[in-house]
Amino acid sequence: MTKSNTFNDTFLKACRKEHVCQLPVWYMRQAGRYDPEYRKIKEKYSLLEICAQPELAAEVTLMPVRKLGVDAAILYSDIMNPVASIGIQFDIVKNVGPVIHNPVRTKADIERLKPIQVEEDLGHVLQTIRILKRELSVPLIGFAGAPFTIASYIIEGRPSKNYLRTKQLMYSEPELWRQLMDKLGHMVSTYLRAQIKAGADAVQVFDSWVGALSPADFSAFVLPAIQGIFERLADLNAPKIYFPGVASGELLPYLRHIKADVISVDWRVEISEARKRLGPAFAVQGNLDPMVLTAPWPVIERYAKTIIDQVGRQPGYIFNLGHGLFPEAPLDKLKQLTAFVHEYSATLLQQPAH
Repeated sequence: MTKSNTFNDTFLKACRKEHVCQLPVWYMRQAGRYDPEYRKIKEKYSLLEICAQPELAAEVTLMPVRKLGVDAAILYSDIMNPVASIGIQFDIVKNVGPVIHNPVRTKADIERLKPIQVEEDLGHVLQTIRILKRELSVPLIGFAGAPFTIASYIIEGRPSKNYLRTKQLMYSEPELWRQLMDKLGHMVSTYLRAQIKAGADAVQVFDSWVGALSPADFSAFVLPAIQGIFERLADLNAPKIYFPGVASGELLPYLRHIKADVISVDWRVEISEARKRLGPAFAVQGNLDPMVLTAPWPVIERYAKTIIDQVGRQPGYIFNLGHGLFPEAPLDKLKQLTAFVHEYSATLLQQPAH
């Protein structure tokens, strides 16, 4: 793809709550299995093998920008990538997810975790970012998994529904838990800083499973690590997004003092309610239920229109899903949805203010 002379910065403007002529759109997991071209690549290479080849990872990152007309690219990577650098051995197993060969469950396990070495161990990720910066005419979003979500994998040993071992450590050994959160928090902020330095225009912290905690437990056991991550990145101009994952609407009031620019919300809380709970400091991103994409087009349009109408003319909004795309999502409907959000929001935003 030849980089065009015009850079589309609508996404960055929305992150900073500046005026835009139409709402920006991107989709979590927009480089993925819904795309037949991507499925063909996955027949030859695993996710980690793609990540290890900067040219290929860059190509996969570019595909949805070309095909869907979205306003931002998100780096093709995986939230587990940096944990290898701190001493966790894992594989990503088909139809399972991350499987950890040396789970972290004791004081000795936590003490064994090393500081991340981004240049040495994740140079291929930084190289992918540098390639994309030459190619893209939209902003590039880098990302990392958040401490609780990473902890849930490395403690349980694989994806979990109830986080039994994770919560057991949290409740039974609060000092050990804080030590682990601190180590993972430093891993995340070091990794994201390197991504921004390499050229990422914005970064997102994915806390996919933290909605499994009560607000009080989130506040006591996780929030200090989240605050630390954003404080350590506060000197960098790139917009920073926190996504507290699914079923996290009750956690939103607790985020008011983190130094993020954007909070991404799932579909269980309306955008207007999310804004009330968060206060005026943040831009908001979200929050169409991805499963709506299985419906006929008029239904998808109606849901998208409802979200855009709630946003109204208030600046600081990015259209996205409430979680990631899934393999059955129809590519043609995603393209149609992107165009609809652009067109409908442009009409709304260009109306004279009453």
